[in-house]
Amino acid sequence: MALAYYYLDTLLQRCTSFSHIKQLHSHLLTSGQLHSSPTAAAKLLDLCAVSSAADISYATRLFRRLPSAPSTNAWNALVRGLAQSPDPTRAISWFRDLSRAPQKADALSCSFALKACARALASFEAREIHSQVVRLGFGADVLLKTTLLDVYAKVGDLDCARKVFDEMCRRDIAAWNALIAGLAQGSRPTEALDLFRRLREEEGLRPNEVTVLGALSACSQLGAFREGEKILEYIMDERLDLNVIVCNAVIDMYGKCGFSEKAFGVFRSMRCRKSLVTWNTMIMAFALHGEVNKALELFRQMREAGVEPDDVSYLGALCACNHAGLVDEGVRLFDSMAWCGLVPNVKHYGSVVDLLGRAGKVQEAYKMISSMPMVPDVVLWQSLLGACKTYGDVEMAEVASRKLMEMGSNSCGDFVLLSNVYAAHERWDDVGRVREAMKNRDVKKIPGFSYTEVDGVIHKFVNGDQSHAKWHEIYAKLDEIKFKLKAYGYVAKTNIVLHDIGEEDKENALCYHSEKLAVAFGLISTSEGTPIHVIKNLRICEDCHVVIKLISTIFSREIIVRDRARFHRFKGGLCSCKDYW
Repeated sequence: MALAYYYLDTLLQRCTSFSHIKQLHSHLLTSGQLHSSPTAAAKLLDLCAVSSAADISYATRLFRRLPSAPSTNAWNALVRGLAQSPDPTRAISWFRDLSRAPQKADALSCSFALKACARALASFEAREIHSQVVRLGFGADVLLKTTLLDVYAKVGDLDCARKVFDEMCRRDIAAWNALIAGLAQGSRPTEALDLFRRLREEEGLRPNEVTVLGALSACSQLGAFREGEKILEYIMDERLDLNVIVCNAVIDMYGKCGFSEKAFGVFRSMRCRKSLVTWNTMIMAFALHGEVNKALELFRQMREAGVEPDDVSYLGALCACNHAGLVDEGVRLFDSMAWCGLVPNVKHYGSVVDLLGRAGKVQEAYKMISSMPMVPDVVLWQSLLGACKTYGDVEMAEVASRKLMEMGSNSCGDFVLLSNVYAAHERWDDVGRVREAMKNRDVKKIPGFSYTEVDGVIHKFVNGDQSHAKWHEIYAKLDEIKFKLKAYGYVAKTNIVLHDIGEEDKENALCYHSEKLAVAFGLISTSEGTPIHVIKNLRICEDCHVVIKLISTIFSREIIVRDRARFHRFKGGLCSCKDYW
């Protein structure tokens, strides 16, 4: 019998094409092994389902024609193959069939089905399989628990992922990595960094490339550059910087934390070969900082280095033109994509529409949307609506708003922009009509919030926040700022307040925006001359932009604000965006 298995394994190893698989199938049929040996059937199925020469359709037909009841290994081979196929939901369906079959699912069956859930983002089915894992007694299996944690993280059910993690009696680095990455990607970066610190300081584990990628992503979201630099020290000590993907993440971290020059320093000093992603990441970092000349020069240099730009490279260059208002250069770049054999996608069109709209060319932006070869998405109409708000074009704003309604958009921002257009013209009846529509559609306004890092601790503020331990001191600092602003001739931009209320109430509403609270906290919490870094989830408003410019002069501070679209570097009463954002 052992000789027969050795002979079968030899034949399996020699199967390098689908025709070889069919020959082996024929041999096993004629020799009777397919009938007499469940092991032979399972191994053939595994070859059909998951090898480099696999054909999943052939595997399913073979499975259905097995002369005897398939073994658990045979089921596993098929579930595994289907989990890796273009339609992983079929693996979940077959796993359900296995659950009803005389054979019992084992830990491998559950693992393959869970991996299918991860690929299909099947949250409900993952919970079903989780319950079977517990029912079948596999709850203590560390590898299975790790797979389960990874599934929950990928489908965005971070509470369940955390619960699985906390229940694990033994955790390897792959358990930790799955949760850190899931939290970072699931907009819970603070928890991701806390977990990263715990992994190193309490558990004594050594982070690997995957671990630092998740932690760097969290730093990028929070603007936590000091934490990011600690991670970079570890990366250098462990020589993880030989991995190009890690280097790309460090460049991205510095770029998104407000340090384009440090990002470029990493870019220049890389010890590994730069990938296309490396170039694209650096171009986008310059673009976000409004450093258009550096972005376009790097775009030119990548070709000299033998790296052909792709659609992402062009998007980065277009964003740079957009942030600097270089209309002619942006349109030229957009047109040149065809020369490289690249077809612009909706994001490229969106960047040019935004470029035209923000330059006041609202009609040209509308014409570009109308001439697109694909259906315009919501973002394009939102860009046009934003331009209408900036330039007070009521008629076009109503066109864009109507299109957004037709597309089923229920974004608070759409209503707010239209309301802003009406409010700027003091059309309060129309403002009221928009607010009533928001109420009827149950549209919730996205709350503005800002982050700032002081002594390695992330502090979050929302508009009108009084929950911070030092809120009395923060508000006192804002009162001081208000007093000093008057000497510089500051007048609050009350026209951006939607409510039909008195001027004093409008000024108070503007005074306690989250970015102003974060800046005030930075002023009372850091020594003189220390730069203040703020991350905001929405675009910075006109009033905050004016106020922070003045604060940078009054208190001799450099203040770096990253809003939803770009960086604003305030210094000496000026902003790097040149008041164009």
